[in-house]
Amino acid sequence: MKYKLAKDDLKPEESNVISLDDIEDIVKSKKSVIFYFDRDNSEKSIKALAKHFDKHNRSVYIREVRYGLDEKDFIYEVHIL
Repeated sequence: MKYKLAKDDLKPEESNVISLDDIEDIVKSKKSVIFYFDRDNSEKSIKALAKHFDKHNRSVYIREVRYGLDEKDFIYEVHIL
């Protein structure tokens, strides 16, 4: 499964998509990781990511971070312990 990362600057990036395998590799190498995902990812896919890491005995916390007044101005913060 592929996930779209949130932008960290205004320049368009080509490689802002990350796969589940890449996320697993990053999580294995560190104790705690925070990912910021774009709002284009569905809430269902973010919850599937959390369920995947719950099965591997990891704690996962999901938040919607709002950065504007519009309903569409948010990103997902996923903290994997």
